[in-house]
Amino acid sequence: MTMRFTAYVSGKVQEVGYRARVVDIANAFGLKGMVENLLDGRVKIIAEGDDEKLKWFESAIDIKNALINVSSIEKSYSPASGEFEKFGKLVTKGETDTRLDTAAVYLKELLSAVNNMNDNLSRKIDQMNENLSGKIDQMNENLSGKMDQMLSKQDQMLGKQDELLDEVRSMNDNLGGKMDQMLGKQDDLIIEVKDVNRKMDRALETGIFELKSDMAEIKSALRAKGII
Repeated sequence: MTMRFTAYVSGKVQEVGYRARVVDIANAFGLKGMVENLLDGRVKIIAEGDDEKLKWFESAIDIKNALINVSSIEKSYSPASGEFEKFGKLVTKGETDTRLDTAAVYLKELLSAVNNMNDNLSRKIDQMNENLSGKIDQMNENLSGKMDQMLSKQDQMLGKQDELLDEVRSMNDNLGGKMDQMLGKQDDLIIEVKDVNRKMDRALETGIFELKSDMAEIKSALRAKGII
C-alpha cells in the first residue's frame, strides 16, 4: 500500500549533511518525495512509497553521529498524492548545494576514521605503557633480588673479615706472650753470662795472683842457691 510520510526533524540537522543522507536513504528504499531546511532550524521530509519501506525509512532517518544529531521527529502518515517523480532536496538561495553536503558526509567519515585511529592509538599506547610498566617492575624486582644477594655476600665477607681480624688479634696476643717470655729468658741469660764473667774474672785474678806468688818463691829459691 502506497502512503505519504511527513516528518519534521529537530536537532543538529542543518548544514551538517543531513539532507544528503536523507536523499541517499530514500533512494535506497525506492521512495519519492523531498527534503528541505526550514527557517526555524528543523528539516521537513515528505516521502511516498510502500508502507513497509516507509517504516524502515522512518527508523533510518533518526541519525546520530559525529556531525548529525537528531533529537526528535514529529511524524504523520497520509494517503500518497503521487506528485513526486523522484526524491530530491529543495535548495533555497544561500543554502549549500549537493557537493557541499557530500563534502560534509566525507568530513564526518573522516572524523570518524580519525576518532577510530585515536582510539586505536590510545589503546596501543595504553598497552605499551602497561608492557613497559611490567618490564620496569620486573627489572626492579630483578635488581632488588641482585642487590639483596650482593648485600648478603657483603655481610658474609664482613663476617669472614671479622673472623680473620679475631685470628690476627689472637696471633698477636700469642706472639706478644711468647715475645715477653723470650725477653724474660734473654734477661735471665744476660744475668747468667754476667755472673759467669764475674766468676771468670775472679778465677783469673786468683790464678794470676797465685802464679805471681809461685814465681816470687821460685826467684827467691834461685837467689838463695846463687843461680840468679
